[in-house]
Amino acid sequence: MGSILVIVATIGTSFFDRFLAMLKGALGKARQRELYFQSLAEAAPEIIWTANPDGADDFFNRRWFEYTGLSFEQSAGMGWTSVLHPDDKEVCQLKWQNALHSGHPYEVDYRLRGKDGTYRWFLGRANPVRDASGAVVKWFGTCTDIEDQKQNQQILEEQIKTRTVELADANTRLQEEMWEKDLARRELDMQNERMMRELTERSQRATMLAKMGELMQSCMSKEEVFAAAVGFAPKIFPATRGMVALLNSVRNLAEVIGSWGEGQLSPSVFEPHCCWALRTGHPHLVVAGDSTAPCGHADGVKHTYLCIPIMAQGGAMGILHFQATDEAPTLADSEFSLKATFAGHVGLSIANINLREALRTQSIRDPLTGLYNRRYLEEMLEREVRRAVRAEQSLGILMLDLDHFKSFNDTYGHDAGDAVLRQAGSLFAQGIRAEDIVCRFGGEEFVFILPTASLQATQSRAEKIRANLRELTILHRGQSLGPITASIGVAALPMHGTSPKEVLAAADAALYRAKSEGRDRVVVAGLLEEAQMAAEELTRVRNL
Repeated sequence: MGSILVIVATIGTSFFDRFLAMLKGALGKARQRELYFQSLAEAAPEIIWTANPDGADDFFNRRWFEYTGLSFEQSAGMGWTSVLHPDDKEVCQLKWQNALHSGHPYEVDYRLRGKDGTYRWFLGRANPVRDASGAVVKWFGTCTDIEDQKQNQQILEEQIKTRTVELADANTRLQEEMWEKDLARRELDMQNERMMRELTERSQRATMLAKMGELMQSCMSKEEVFAAAVGFAPKIFPATRGMVALLNSVRNLAEVIGSWGEGQLSPSVFEPHCCWALRTGHPHLVVAGDSTAPCGHADGVKHTYLCIPIMAQGGAMGILHFQATDEAPTLADSEFSLKATFAGHVGLSIANINLREALRTQSIRDPLTGLYNRRYLEEMLEREVRRAVRAEQSLGILMLDLDHFKSFNDTYGHDAGDAVLRQAGSLFAQGIRAEDIVCRFGGEEFVFILPTASLQATQSRAEKIRANLRELTILHRGQSLGPITASIGVAALPMHGTSPKEVLAAADAALYRAKSEGRDRVVVAGLLEEAQMAAEELTRVRNL
């Protein structure tokens, strides 16, 4: 106090009074500015806050307290972060720290918890306030409620997403329709081209047949007629091979007198009753593998064959024998009339012969997979079992079932299921030996007959087939159908039986175990007694 009196005495009272007046004026202006700022902050519809240069908040307007329900003490410093949404806290604090470090403004979206416990979206902005030297002396920030904009944005995004999906679906349907139309057009073009080619070939063959008929009318002997027939046959029927057989004078023997295309019959001389065509007077067709009514003179013929009687003067004088080939394994029905006409010309005395439909038997091939069918399996299994028992050799049997095929069909549709069966059948056909037989047993079940294969070799083949099947890539309408797995039961003769029924039942029981143990595996049948018990139990379960 003494010092102040000395100063006052030194500089005079008037100057000190003026100094006090100036100081009061400056403090008054600062207070006025602070009140002015607070008035503006309270009038604003947004949350307004300030912070010191270190980032500690030191002011909030009333809007902050009304929304958050926090007190100033709870909000000051970094307390305001307690109402940040947990998912937004890390990003928000990182941006705030980067702004404090760099001194640059920042802007960020985050959610704040209200006093009712719900969160709303806000747009936070902060700007630095600098002094004359450029140093940050204050941070000024706002929080703008953007909840409605966010909701509208989400609604718009959902609408855009929905519309995008609809447009993509429409585009996919359009592409599929275009693809189907293009496929149909190409199929129609191929059918037309094939039909034109067939019509052209038939026309050419019909012309050749007519020319042969004219030539035969000038023949002087039976030898000349049959020589002409053997010469014209490969020109008219290039996809088949065959021969001509004539009855002798006493009609008790038929002898092959000529052939084309390496056609053969063994023996070359046979009794008339060995040929159904000679016995019935009508053409006789035997499909490869069909044992219903084979001709005895064709025991060594493994392909489909057709015998047509050569009629003359009301009686049969011989036959024309046609054989299919590996390149053309069937004899088309459309060619029967040409063959009948051919036989009519050879006979010279057939005027109005009616070609009755040849014996039609069930095909030995499954139309979908191209594999042998169940009927052929039964015939071949009987034959192979007899052969194995007679030669005291082993015989392997695999029974395979595609896993979850019904649910697969339900998911992708029957067209996709057919594609799986076709490609699986193709894989099986390519992966077997020449002496092996693979058949479609029914539905998604397949049976393999492996002549001379031991039990160990049969199991090894089963594992290889299962592995190859898993690696098979199947595409349907441009979509991958995923991995295909199979359960396989393994059995072998003689350890699992010496009859077709026993070994097949053992393999079936092993297959049942493979499926019940989780599928996608190979299971070997137990000993004969165990396999029989398992087969009986399987039959009982299936009959429940």
